[in-house]
Amino acid sequence: MMEKPAGAIRLITANLFHERAEPDALAALLDRLAVDVACFQELGARQASAIARVLPHGKLEPGASARDHDGMGIAARRLIATQRLALPCRDARIAQLAPADWPELAAPLELVNLHLQAPHAFPQWRAFAQRRAQLAALLPYLDASPRAPRVVCGDFNATPLWPAYRALATRHADLAGECAARSGERPARTWGPWSGSPRLLRIDHALGSGVLAAAAHVVPLRGSDHSALLVDLLRE
Repeated sequence: MMEKPAGAIRLITANLFHERAEPDALAALLDRLAVDVACFQELGARQASAIARVLPHGKLEPGASARDHDGMGIAARRLIATQRLALPCRDARIAQLAPADWPELAAPLELVNLHLQAPHAFPQWRAFAQRRAQLAALLPYLDASPRAPRVVCGDFNATPLWPAYRALATRHADLAGECAARSGERPARTWGPWSGSPRLLRIDHALGSGVLAAAAHVVPLRGSDHSALLVDLLRE
């Protein structure tokens, strides 16, 4: 088991491959890793039920079918306040962690759970337009409070070479990248073309401001084409 540092909040973000990530294995993983708060993309109904057994707070909004890419949610061990941020194509989900419920924090911490439209979705001209529109709506929200402690995480469908990633990384530090740099390594990749395949691209991210990452790990996720990204957050 990955030891959680004292005083850290353990965050995980995971794309659940529209119902294909195995629900009971997912719940066991969250429990075994002592995850405090989790952000999900492509969330299904059976997965939401399993997650709620371990992380009872927050809001989980599964997709309408096993092929629905739009299910999302944020779940936590302790109280959080949640809301939607209206974006084209697919809303972001936001959680506020208050020091009264999270004594590890000196100030409120905001989590933004983001799932950008995949660039290969057909027709591609529309997919790229939707991605640009999502960012055009998100960036003014982030820029309105640039000094607020915040983590923007999720499936960006973008490697660090892509403009969508760079637009966000100019505003927030790449927490997995910083952890890898401290150990002289490269950040691990998170996506492969099918469940159990080698991971080819790093498209799942956690970008932060006003927080430090004590450690970051990429964790296998049974049944998903994504691995989960786990980050131990410390107050700055």
